[in-house]
Amino acid sequence: KSDFINFISDQEWKSIEPVSSWFGPSSFLMSSMSALFQLSMWIRHCHGYLTETVGIPVWGSYAIFALATLFSGLILGLVSEALMSSWPH
Repeated sequence: KSDFINFISDQEWKSIEPVSSWFGPSSFLMSSMSALFQLSMWIRHCHGYLTETVGIPVWGSYAIFALATLFSGLILGLVSEALMSSWPH
């Protein structure tokens, strides 16, 4: 605590280089990282729900997430292919 107070009172913070806008809290990169962390917490919550409340075994929950990953990849691939094939050359 005293180090922090000295840091402020001695104005040592003026000598620190500011964070670039690319790594700022409101940048696209940090917003994307935040979204990924929120997604991982949601997946963890779903896994807990499936195993504890519904009673699905752990391997069953993993299988559901694996199938969901494969299915979403298939859909994204089909959509991207449809968009690219209709894109003017």
